[in-house]
Amino acid sequence: MPDTQRERRSGQRLPVRVPVSLTAQRGPEKATGVTRDLNTSGVFLYTDSPISEGSELEMVLILPPELTHGEKQWVCCRASVVRVEDGEMAGDFGVAASIHSIEILPEIPL
Repeated sequence: MPDTQRERRSGQRLPVRVPVSLTAQRGPEKATGVTRDLNTSGVFLYTDSPISEGSELEMVLILPPELTHGEKQWVCCRASVVRVEDGEMAGDFGVAASIHSIEILPEIPL
C-alpha cells in the first residue's frame, strides 16, 4: 500500500546533532534538546521535556556551516510544533517544528 502522508518539508534536511535551548509557549518555560536534522525552514529534535503539538517555540542553537554558506552561526529561531512523537530513549520526545524566522545572534567575545 503506498504511503499517503504528504511530505511537507520545503527542502532537504541535514542530519546534524547540535544542542538547542528551547522556550515553549505551552509546556516547560525552559528546556534543552539536541537536533536530529534541520534546515532553514524546519527542525526535528529530541528533548526530555513534554512539548505540545501546536506550541510556539523560541530556539537558540548553532547553525552549521552547510546552512550558513561558510561559518557556523548562533541563531534564535521562532517555530511552530507540527508533530510530537516518542523519542529514541524512554522519557524523550521527538519534536518536529516548522521555522518561521531566524535571527542571527552577535558573537560574544571570550
